[in-house]
Amino acid sequence: MKKIMMIGFGAMAHEVMARLPQGVTVGWIVARPHHHQAILQLSDGQLMPLTHPDECQETPDLVLECASQKAVGEYGESVLNHGWKLALISTGALADAGLFYRLRQAARQGNGELIILSGAVAGMDGLSAAREGGLNNVTYISRKSPASWRGSPAEQRVDLDSVSQATVFFEGSAREAASSFPANANVAATIALMGIGMDKTRVQMIVDPHTQKNTHKIHVAGGFGEFDIELNGQPLATNPKTSTLAALSAVQVCRRLVSDGLADE
Repeated sequence: MKKIMMIGFGAMAHEVMARLPQGVTVGWIVARPHHHQAILQLSDGQLMPLTHPDECQETPDLVLECASQKAVGEYGESVLNHGWKLALISTGALADAGLFYRLRQAARQGNGELIILSGAVAGMDGLSAAREGGLNNVTYISRKSPASWRGSPAEQRVDLDSVSQATVFFEGSAREAASSFPANANVAATIALMGIGMDKTRVQMIVDPHTQKNTHKIHVAGGFGEFDIELNGQPLATNPKTSTLAALSAVQVCRRLVSDGLADE
């Protein structure tokens, strides 16, 4: 039985726990103190709530971050300094060049491993392969419903209550997108990390009142040729900001623990 630590206790974490493969169990959940009683009740006391990963006295087979960019900054270095494997869903945190450097340093010095999950998008293996031949441009377009943009800076750029047609409210780099929209632009960061980088990857964000899907379009051109990817994902019913596929990418890395020896890599 592989035992993982989860960081976060929101909609994403609940979705992942509901889908965990056989042979994988959650031993610890890092969450704010006000969640601790609910965590204990969820498992009849078998799950251990923590306020910080340092409180864990054992070695998790994997630490799975399902919380936020802020959580990556708060706990990431500590996890890697312990020599543990850390899988990130909030890849937008790596738009902070200083934090990204510190995490890589911690992984090297502590013999830990930083795993960047594909999240809500597909084709990252092809993008990273294309990078080997040189990339000329990578463009990412995110199209979501007004509900998916609520609680984000989009509310200051467009009236989500009255918008009647698809409206572009952001154009810029992946670094700008991930920094300005921490709960909505992890895909932009993932694409940038796998491709041409945070500053060269161009991003466009659209609110569309006529869709209920989270649509991700990627155009890539380089020495290999060019390709386009379009993915129309279902948002989580409990959190429209999050795509179901993002939760499934977290489930998949857990499955690898028991299917192809991630724990032994």
